[in-house]
Amino acid sequence: MKKLIVLLSVCLLSAGYTFGQKFAYVNTELILESMPEYTEAQEQMDKLSKKWQESIEQKYAEIDRLYQEYKAEKILLTEELRQKREKEITEKEKELQKFQKEKFGVSGELFKTRQKLIKPLQDKIYEALQDLATRNNYALIMDLAGNSNILYSQSRYDKTDLVIKKLGYSK
Repeated sequence: MKKLIVLLSVCLLSAGYTFGQKFAYVNTELILESMPEYTEAQEQMDKLSKKWQESIEQKYAEIDRLYQEYKAEKILLTEELRQKREKEITEKEKELQKFQKEKFGVSGELFKTRQKLIKPLQDKIYEALQDLATRNNYALIMDLAGNSNILYSQSRYDKTDLVIKKLGYSK
């Protein structure tokens, strides 16, 4: 009987603790989109990406041209010249793959540029959220952006506009 009373007491205390907590949510994508610096950073990254993509397409066209020439002349070439041409095409393909990895890879230039431009903005948002949580005694602030698992929420708990205003921006 004592165990049941202790267990029931612990359950009631933890339930009371949980119900006493304050929760809120924000949409960080909406916050970022309200920041002109984010728009500028996105435009800068888009320009870089487009420039590199055009360069990649030119290299693909060059490889395709070399391959077409090789196919057309293959019958006329000696074994040595065939191997030389095949090696040249293969090297160009490897160079292209290396270039793509350097620019668009996991630790490529685009990723590093994104980190350099976007990370400070994300830090500003985090500081504003931390201040909001501290001032209003929120135990938890959730993010609706991306792949949120929140299926329903009341809009009175949405603090996105408050954070945007705190950062000095408007929607």
